[in-house]
Amino acid sequence: MVVMLGIIALIIAAPYLLQHFRKQPVMDLAEFNKAVAQLKATKNIEDDAYANNDEKTAHPVLFKFDPNNLPAAQWAKLGLSGKQISVLKNYEAKGGRFYTKTDLQKIYSITPEDYKRLEPYITLPPGHTSNKTDEVVEVNAADSAKLTEVKGIGPGFASRIVKYRAQLGGFYKKEQLMEIYGIDTAKYREIAPRISINAARISKIHINTVSVDDLRPFPYLNFPQMNAIVQYRKQHGNYHSLNDLRQIVILDEEILRKIAPYLNFK
Repeated sequence: MVVMLGIIALIIAAPYLLQHFRKQPVMDLAEFNKAVAQLKATKNIEDDAYANNDEKTAHPVLFKFDPNNLPAAQWAKLGLSGKQISVLKNYEAKGGRFYTKTDLQKIYSITPEDYKRLEPYITLPPGHTSNKTDEVVEVNAADSAKLTEVKGIGPGFASRIVKYRAQLGGFYKKEQLMEIYGIDTAKYREIAPRISINAARISKIHINTVSVDDLRPFPYLNFPQMNAIVQYRKQHGNYHSLNDLRQIVILDEEILRKIAPYLNFK
């Protein structure tokens, strides 16, 4: 027993003894820090050039150009400032496209003087037309292709709308679209007149039979709240109205207001 205890003690102590007698090599971070500094400097240069720079090229060069996916350096050569270019690139990143010459005029950073100067040189490929219509599209019934017919909604936004709609079970008001990444107030105002919402198409949650797993995709509830809803029902019986859910401490009025349109108490 004494021998066994000695062996066990040696095994436990071995890592500490090895650490004491074998010094770890000291890492030289000088080169690493130098590389990080260079990256930061490059980023700062880019930010200064295309985000904070409001100066325009002193002698712009005008040439025929397609405004779709035009490199920042080419925009700068045409005489746009860094801030103007930043707005254009942000518009592209959100799925924006130029289908006609006048679409460039709608970019708020492009002044009337800039547009008048650039308009004769805008060249769009043949057949580069928009499939956008003035038809009002009902969001709860539309597929991705139909949603892209709405001016202001590209394939990226259409995909996000359909995905979020599936998680919710449908939209009950237009303003919910602003919960989707990339749809800010300006984008919402652009698309709101061309969409409608039929709340009757919502897939409701049968609150008296639903399980935690069934609730997992629902974006308005976190796991503790889902679990509390199911456990409270098991302990106290079926829910009859929203007032019954108010007995659950971790469901505040904000949450109850958001989930109320989705609940079926039958």
